[in-house]
Amino acid sequence: MTTVVFSHGQESGPWGSKIRAMAGLVENLGHKVESIDYRGIADPTERVRKLIGACARIDDRIVLVGSSMGGHVATAAADTLGAAGLFVLAPAYYMEGYEALTPPPPQIPICIVHGWNDDIVPVENSIRYARNCGATLHLVDGDHRLTGNIEQINEYLKVFLENTSD
Repeated sequence: MTTVVFSHGQESGPWGSKIRAMAGLVENLGHKVESIDYRGIADPTERVRKLIGACARIDDRIVLVGSSMGGHVATAAADTLGAAGLFVLAPAYYMEGYEALTPPPPQIPICIVHGWNDDIVPVENSIRYARNCGATLHLVDGDHRLTGNIEQINEYLKVFLENTSD
């Protein structure tokens, strides 16, 4: 069994529309779902600590899913958690003034989905990260929120989970 753990973005919450849609797919595939609540925590390092603490009680194979800052947080925690896979949406990598905070890529399957029209996190940041670590990269006709791309995202997530299963 796999538990898929979601990490939301800075301006979102643990059960926003994207996470609800992805969680529904994950549950239909027979996996468990957790979504961490980071509201009120602005510091990415504190969010990483919270994710690691929350996952400590999970006695299961873990796949991390994160959006924007949640993508950064999931990436930073992946090695510590021994995650089996990392699926991120518009991850906050190489943000101007904070490039040194971009976590090194974990040595696990990584899939990145990013919108061409993202005005928050430049699409070039995901291209650079994917190129540096050989991650799978899907560029879609969407913006930072990617809410209009949820069907595509769920297709990618389904394939990712199938390819990273035990």
